[in-house]
Amino acid sequence: MAIPQSFIQELLARADVVDIVGRYVQLKKGGANFMGLCPFHGEKSPSFSVSPSKQFYHCFGCGKNGNAISFLMEHGGMTFVEAVKDLAQQYGLQVPEDDVSPQERARAAQAREQQATLTSVLEKAGIAYIKHLRSAPRAIDYLKGRGLSGEIAKTFGLGYAPEGWRALASVFPDYNDALLVESGLVITGEPGEENAQGEAKRYDRFRDRIMFPIRNVKGECIGFGGRVLGDEKPKYLNSPETPVFSKGRELYGLFEARTALREHGYALVTEGYMDVVALAQLGFANAVATLGTACTPDHVQKLFRFTESVVFSFDGDSAGRRAARKALDAALPFATDVRTVKFLFLPQEHDPDSYIREHGQEGFAAYVAKAVPLSKFMLEAAAEGCDLDTAEGRAHMASNARPLWSLLPDGTLKRQLLAEIADQVLIDSRELLQIWQPAASAGGYKNNSGSRPSSKGQRPKTPEMSGGAPHFEDFSGNFADLHDEGAYAASLPALAGPASTSRSRPARRIAGRVLPASREDRVLRLMLTDPQSWDKLSGEEHVLLCELPAPHGPLFVWLESQLHEHGPQPWAALREGLREHPHEKHAIDQIAQLPEGIECDWNEVRSILDQLLKLKRQQEMVDLLPRVMTDPSARQRYEELSALLKTS
Repeated sequence: MAIPQSFIQELLARADVVDIVGRYVQLKKGGANFMGLCPFHGEKSPSFSVSPSKQFYHCFGCGKNGNAISFLMEHGGMTFVEAVKDLAQQYGLQVPEDDVSPQERARAAQAREQQATLTSVLEKAGIAYIKHLRSAPRAIDYLKGRGLSGEIAKTFGLGYAPEGWRALASVFPDYNDALLVESGLVITGEPGEENAQGEAKRYDRFRDRIMFPIRNVKGECIGFGGRVLGDEKPKYLNSPETPVFSKGRELYGLFEARTALREHGYALVTEGYMDVVALAQLGFANAVATLGTACTPDHVQKLFRFTESVVFSFDGDSAGRRAARKALDAALPFATDVRTVKFLFLPQEHDPDSYIREHGQEGFAAYVAKAVPLSKFMLEAAAEGCDLDTAEGRAHMASNARPLWSLLPDGTLKRQLLAEIADQVLIDSRELLQIWQPAASAGGYKNNSGSRPSSKGQRPKTPEMSGGAPHFEDFSGNFADLHDEGAYAASLPALAGPASTSRSRPARRIAGRVLPASREDRVLRLMLTDPQSWDKLSGEEHVLLCELPAPHGPLFVWLESQLHEHGPQPWAALREGLREHPHEKHAIDQIAQLPEGIECDWNEVRSILDQLLKLKRQQEMVDLLPRVMTDPSARQRYEELSALLKTS
């Protein structure tokens, strides 16, 4: 899907980054900007600044910076297209979809409306379950018995589905509404099970259960998990697959864990709702859980939007080992050289909840630190059931290892593992690669771990197993040439500050004040950060600025055209309009050299404009002088300029 750059610019002009960030970060006014604790790294004193004038955020601690779109991507774990659509929906804009037919566009609009309707129905049910919990002593006692506090129950929105077949009839006036079935809240009976009135039987799916709302990364309720209070079966019951919920893509607790993932530096993947809630209460708010299904590539990809390190936690029994093996298969395509995947196997008598209660927070943290790296677990999985003391056993291991190794994305880790597999099966790594990839060139991987492979002979990446960072599958690049989701944030201009990564030469400072490179740059900085100032200028000053040599003149011409076309826009929107402008870099460098919280001084700029105008008039007088005695019009203009200089 190609999103026009003009739409991105319009969207950022309408969006308020203070409002967007303020929904997730507590902000307080501090001078011209708003300050808060950075959501991207743990800190005790606020270093996270949000500029309402520039419509940018910047952290002086970790260096994260960007606009409203990049914030939704970084903090919400969204792709670029998802962030644009989410932001557009908030401001009542329709994302252009020029490359799809009217029929497809209509279907997409209908699907969006359906999703919004279903999430509102589920939200309403969730509120009702919370109210029921307050008046259900048996459910409250159960949660207290599991060591949960009221605060943690509130954080996760825990509730209770009361006994009875049609408790939701008191929540939804029309219990026969098809939306209740479509959302998974109500079950209809099979044909032949009609009631006395000939109507299909309808009853609540969740009855007498603790309710765990499942939220997407935007915080919308998309389904529920329900746990019995005793030992009845099934112990857990999940919402069915619906248009808004797919257990193969969603992770319980991910919305609640977003900030903790960055603070802890890793995601802890467990197998149960109660594990997530109990761990969050005892200091591990970075825990998430799969929803009654094996870990999938979609799960792993979603986690890596929030963190570069994932620890899978499993029971130490055979079922836990099988689940770990499936997680290994899902994780291998995403195991790049800059990511870490580990596997934690608890003692058979424990799950994460019971282990942390018995051994405490420090004991659990120590056990997590001993988790098995992906490389080691992959080798163990390949060697399982193989007698490495025999040629047959080693050949069997090589056969087992081949499909696992092939899933890895190209990189140093893949090359090292080839050498380690070759060492264990007692064969040269170059020969092993030739066995696995007969068509590979002889100039491929050389000898074992110390060798350096060439690009020849490497197996081409298949589309479904290419690995590496996730990319925009439905984005053609009209906005920027992006190849992964981090590229959008990287394409934003770095803001000034201790952690800035701007490549611009640092501006000179006197007494803490930045000295611009030129008078023209000072005017440009003001006009880019406060475009409304353009209207304060006279027509003569407009001409003066637009006729300046490059890069300033062309940039002022561009700015004037932007004002005519879009009206005054914040810097975040202007920055998008600058893309591919010949002098884009110069404009970005000027904004990057502005310290956060320091605004340009209009009086100083007014003085500069007066100086520039005076110089221009003096030069014009010099040019007119040879014609003053012979050309009346030149003499008249000379006298006008002389009078203007005397009054300036």
